[in-house]
Amino acid sequence: MVRRNLGQSTRSIYLGLACLSLSLHVLLAFFCLSVLQTACVFPTSSSSSSIPRTDTQHHESVSQSPASDAASSNKLQRRPHDEVRHKPTANMLHHKVRGSLNEVAEKSKKLIGVGKIIQKVDGPSKLGALFKHPLYNLPQPELQQDDWLMRLKTEEDAKDTESHEEENEDIFPDDSEWQSNSHEEGYDKVTWTTDVETHPPWLRFHLGISRWELYNRKDPNLAQLTHYLATQHILGSVQKKGGTQLKLLISFPNYGQALLKPMKQTRHAETDVNLFYFSDFERHNAEIAAFHLDRLLGFNRIPPVVGRLINVTTEIKEITTDRRLSKTFFTSPAGNVCFYGQCEYYCSVEHPVCGQPHMLEVSLATMLPDLTIAPRRSWRSPWRRSYSRTKLAQWEKDPAYCDTVKQTPPYNQGTRLVDLIDMAVLDFLMSNMDRHHYETFEQFGNNTFLLHLDNGRAFGRHSQDEPSILAPLQQCCRIRRSTFLRLRLLSLPDFRLSDIMRESLTQDPLSRVAPLLSEPHLSALDRRLAKVLQVVQTCQEKHDDVIYNDIEGHDQGPRSAVTA
Repeated sequence: MVRRNLGQSTRSIYLGLACLSLSLHVLLAFFCLSVLQTACVFPTSSSSSSIPRTDTQHHESVSQSPASDAASSNKLQRRPHDEVRHKPTANMLHHKVRGSLNEVAEKSKKLIGVGKIIQKVDGPSKLGALFKHPLYNLPQPELQQDDWLMRLKTEEDAKDTESHEEENEDIFPDDSEWQSNSHEEGYDKVTWTTDVETHPPWLRFHLGISRWELYNRKDPNLAQLTHYLATQHILGSVQKKGGTQLKLLISFPNYGQALLKPMKQTRHAETDVNLFYFSDFERHNAEIAAFHLDRLLGFNRIPPVVGRLINVTTEIKEITTDRRLSKTFFTSPAGNVCFYGQCEYYCSVEHPVCGQPHMLEVSLATMLPDLTIAPRRSWRSPWRRSYSRTKLAQWEKDPAYCDTVKQTPPYNQGTRLVDLIDMAVLDFLMSNMDRHHYETFEQFGNNTFLLHLDNGRAFGRHSQDEPSILAPLQQCCRIRRSTFLRLRLLSLPDFRLSDIMRESLTQDPLSRVAPLLSEPHLSALDRRLAKVLQVVQTCQEKHDDVIYNDIEGHDQGPRSAVTA
């Protein structure tokens, strides 16, 4: 009996050990499988290798070496499992804080995909179809020599001046290089020739400015220009003088510069209804969206603007030579690096610009040629607001105000009046009440386009429209035929403005972080567009000469879109 009990007890022990062994093997198998899966995790869509296009009609990508693309892709693919498998020690964290702060910006740029398309558009591209439409491909007048803002010296020009400069040794033939007298630290060596291909994108942009537009939408240099703004190493950063709010002047190694406006509020924040228009914040995403909207309307009068994620510490604080700016840096209680600069509005410790903890969203706008090279004239807008809490401007009190404007130079001849109404339409669509002045290039006199600069106070409120912005159109009842037809085209379902604007904004690097315009702002574009068309219709019911025909002889394309 004892022997039988011992046998049963032994078998129970053996069975228990077998079950334990099997359980351990199963646990080991699950552990190995989880490790293999972690090691094989691929990056999400943030590592997309597509490059944004400035003009979808051409489907051209910014030039980039395959080797650098592969290296960037490999780095992104290693990040997910590296972070899981290697937990940082105290020494590693100390080394990162001390030695790799300069790399934070580059890694963040890779994570948001600087210079890359953000998301794929489902179905056919409405943006591409828009830019293929006849209204966006109207014949342009042949440009003469005096229609270019800047131009390279030709052989004939060189011969004309050769007799006066024979004793000088700085006369360059067509294949010579423009050498700088000194090589400043950090800047590229200047080896530009009369061959345009040797010029940096910003210089090609300057050379492309004409009497009729700031840039040609079909110019492939536009994509290179926005790519360089989003990716070039920042060499210098100082506060820009003038204006009411904080702006910085950014310098690049190729001698290019850009105007920086920092993020001060979230995308979804609306302007306080109790705030006057002249006290509103300037928004970085408004500058970006204004450039895209201006291009979609066919104006091409806003310098190219691109969004970028920068490191406040390494790309502003540590490199600035501006003592006034450097004194305003501090670390917030949350551990974020902040600064506030010196300006009229919102430059105080109570209204700082802060990174998270170092990274900050900004807009970078291409700088126009220096005023010493291409002077600009500033014009006071006839429909300028009073900028007073109590007073009204004359146009707000006099319904027949436009009759006076039409008799006043330069609005009494040429296209200046319809140019101003184009600007009013743009401002109404993006709800920009802060248009007190506008500028033109002096070289072209009164026969040229208006520069649509400084749009930071646009897109502040989506829930309300400001009809007074349309006062020039309402009071003058005059509009360009090309502008009117494009507005009607953008009201059609196949070319709905909100859809095309949404697609266009996905080309900006910052849209990977969050959409640059919230859906309520996009919906407001459609609502306001309908109101502009209604104002034109009301004018047509009262007057016969509402449409200024600037495209006579070019009536082509679908009748529903072109006929007016």
